[in-house]
Amino acid sequence: MDALLLSRWQFAITTVYHFLFVPITLGLSIFVALLETWYVNCGSYEGRIKLKKLVKFFGTIFLINFAMGVVTGIVQEFHFGMNWSEYARFMGDIFGAPLALEALTAFFLESTFLGIWIFGWDKLSEKKHCICIWLVAFGSNLSAFWILVANSFMQNPVGYAIEGGRAVMTDFFALVTNPYVLGEYFHALFAGLSTGGFVVIAVCAWKIIHDEKSRAAFKSVLKLATLYTMIGLLGVMGSGHLHAQRLNTLNPMKLASFEALWETEDPAPFAVYADINNAQGRNDNEVLIPYAFTFMVHNSFHGEIKGINDLQREAMEKYGSGNYIPDVKGMFWSFRVMVGFGGFMLAVVVLTGFLAWFADILKYQCWLKLLPLLIPLPFIANSVGWYIVEAGRQPWIVVGLQKTAEAVSPNLSPGEVWLTLIGFTAIYLVLAVLALFAALHHIRHTKVTEELE
Repeated sequence: MDALLLSRWQFAITTVYHFLFVPITLGLSIFVALLETWYVNCGSYEGRIKLKKLVKFFGTIFLINFAMGVVTGIVQEFHFGMNWSEYARFMGDIFGAPLALEALTAFFLESTFLGIWIFGWDKLSEKKHCICIWLVAFGSNLSAFWILVANSFMQNPVGYAIEGGRAVMTDFFALVTNPYVLGEYFHALFAGLSTGGFVVIAVCAWKIIHDEKSRAAFKSVLKLATLYTMIGLLGVMGSGHLHAQRLNTLNPMKLASFEALWETEDPAPFAVYADINNAQGRNDNEVLIPYAFTFMVHNSFHGEIKGINDLQREAMEKYGSGNYIPDVKGMFWSFRVMVGFGGFMLAVVVLTGFLAWFADILKYQCWLKLLPLLIPLPFIANSVGWYIVEAGRQPWIVVGLQKTAEAVSPNLSPGEVWLTLIGFTAIYLVLAVLALFAALHHIRHTKVTEELE
């Protein structure tokens, strides 16, 4: 494998690994803030003791995850200099601005007030301490916004000019209001709520079964978590649907690849199954729902959706010869895994919520034992979703401006990439084991009761 392919693998592994922790940070920070708000406004003395312990319990899980997210995120920035120097040279003036703002306005905010929150339990008033965790949650989600501003430019370049062979920013407001940002950000935000909430549900299920002293506390949290996660899942579906509709104009090739739609059609069907033949530019076998894809995109049974083959011809006329088609098979099935897992998670959360609110969930121990085993679902859905975002713009690293093959560092050897690829992956694996051990030890051994300790 050459340096380009290895560098792509390295950045993909680093990104997916980092993105395991990002959604939990986004979702769990808000959930902990809601718990502490509940604690501050609780009138019962016993209830306040219990809620304070719950805030610290889930706050510790958040801290472990936050630390892992920071470590894995910092390494990603090194890749721009090590593996993608031509990208850094071409895009530095634009990509650097949101990254700098992410550090100055978001990371400093969340890390500063997280420190105050950790050490300020006995030094601040309850309301001021609660404000700190809300500022942490705001900073975490602001951080995601700036990162997605940078990523959205790569998907849909706006507010720029090409000067001296480099992209330079001409309109910062256009960069921030890029229509691509809106869809990406809210999809990521709601994915965070879903992931954080699903983790809380799984933890509550385990504690209800195995920790009799803490059972009452986690039963009450489970009710809140099911509502929280349901909001997140419905938000993910709604924001994803709206963003897909925008792709019809912003990136029609990515949209067509979702459905392996090779020829332009009006109306276009939705493919339940397709045996995709990339070499011939067609599907050898497929199971279709007539009109459904057009209805999803246009909210009408009439409306044209351009096919991959026509879009390839348009791209060749505009950019010159070359293959402008992404990995259609990977896009097609990744999209279905993401949507399928999301629908399955919603069914799980609805059933769990019904049992938590309207029945004695302790009687359904088989279901409670199943919930912790389902923890991988949101992480798989998030990972394939991120694959869709990034793989869907290939062969471009910045759509229409720079191809991925042109962005790699020119003097990079395969041996050098292999060394860092193996090194980073091994270190990440060790850190993951340590973080998981710390989280599981905390969950197993921390009691949440209404008694003072």
